[in-house]
Amino acid sequence: MPYILLCFILVPIIEIYVLVSVGTEIGAFNTILAVIITAVIGTVLLRQQGVQTLAKVQRSMQRGIPPAVELLEGALLLIGGVLLLTPGFITDLLGFSFLIPQSRHFLAARVLKNVVLTAHSDRSNPVRGPQDKTRGHIIEGEYRQEQEDEPSQDKD
Repeated sequence: MPYILLCFILVPIIEIYVLVSVGTEIGAFNTILAVIITAVIGTVLLRQQGVQTLAKVQRSMQRGIPPAVELLEGALLLIGGVLLLTPGFITDLLGFSFLIPQSRHFLAARVLKNVVLTAHSDRSNPVRGPQDKTRGHIIEGEYRQEQEDEPSQDKD
């Protein structure tokens, strides 16, 4: 949580600094025009990549494969779109990196790998309780409850 708060404080300060620096070099109008152009280009790319990612999700589901990476890529596309609509060059750069399929797939695979590793390490945590005693093995069987006052009919 402190990292998110730090980002909400530092990112706008850095963006303002970069916008002012670029504005002094190329002029205020050109800076505003560049921000608008990157937002428009980002929106077009976001729509294109979103449709492709949705098609990948559908193909995975048709094959019976859980589309975990594809869904995570969709979430990264959403974050990238928000970053592209945020005025500034640093957020645009980060947003465009989420729109590049290779970098998005790499990031989604890394996040998913970390989530799986974390979930796996939580399963072996001795603090969790009695489910750890079986070490994940399931033993199937049947049982019946016999009352002591009735004689058992199944004697082998």
